[in-house]
Amino acid sequence: MPNFHVIIPAAGVGNRMANVLPKQYIALAGKPLVAHVINTFFNHPVITSIHLALSPDDQFWRTLTLNPDSKLRLHYSGGATRSETVLNTLNAIQAADDDWILVHDAARPGLTAEALTRLLNTLLNDTVGGLLALPVADTLKLAQGENRIQNTVPRQGLWRAQTPQMFRYATLHQALTQFSGTPTDESEAVEALGLQPKLVEGELRNLKVTYPQDLALLETLFAADKAKGEA
Repeated sequence: MPNFHVIIPAAGVGNRMANVLPKQYIALAGKPLVAHVINTFFNHPVITSIHLALSPDDQFWRTLTLNPDSKLRLHYSGGATRSETVLNTLNAIQAADDDWILVHDAARPGLTAEALTRLLNTLLNDTVGGLLALPVADTLKLAQGENRIQNTVPRQGLWRAQTPQMFRYATLHQALTQFSGTPTDESEAVEALGLQPKLVEGELRNLKVTYPQDLALLETLFAADKAKGEA
C-alpha cells in the first residue's frame, strides 16, 4: 500500500494581494491561510505526512517546535520558482517511488475533506495521477492590444486547474527534473512526459487567494460554515 505525502509550497510572496505579509500568512477566519490548508490534510486519516516548503528567509516558523510524531515537517527548500521549490522538497523527503505526492497551494484554504477524499479515491489505482479542476462555465475572450477582443475561445473541454495535484513520487520527480523551462503547475510537467493526467471535479470554494476580493469571498463562506456548525 503506497503512502500519501503532501507538499505545500509556501515560499512565495504574493504581491498582488498588496499586503506586507506573505500571502500564506494572511488571516482568514482568525487563522493564517496556510493553517487552514495544513488542518485539512492533518485531519484526513489517509495522509501520511505533510511537508511545508518555506523560503530560507522565512521567520514565521523558526520558533516552532514540532512533536517528533507529528505529520507536519518543515523544509526551508524554497527556490526561485514553484517547480524548483517542489523539486527541492521531493529531494528532501523520504518516500518510495510508488508513493503518492499531493502538491497543494498554500493559498487555497477552501479545500474540503470531501473534495480531497474524492481525489484520493478516484486516483488511487490510476496509472498516471491527476488533479482537482473545474469545467469552465464562462464565455472566454482572447484579448489583443489595449484589451480589445481578438476572438471568442470555445470553452468545450476546457477546465480550470486546481490543487491538490497528485502523482507518484518517481513520476513527479522525473517530470520536474526533465522539464525544459518552468511549468505552470505539476500537471504540465507530467504532461511533457507524454502522459495524460486525469481531471477530477473540484469545488468553487477551493479557489486560490490571489486578489483581495478572493479573501472576502472565502470569509463569507467560512462564516456561513461556522454558522451552520453552531446551529
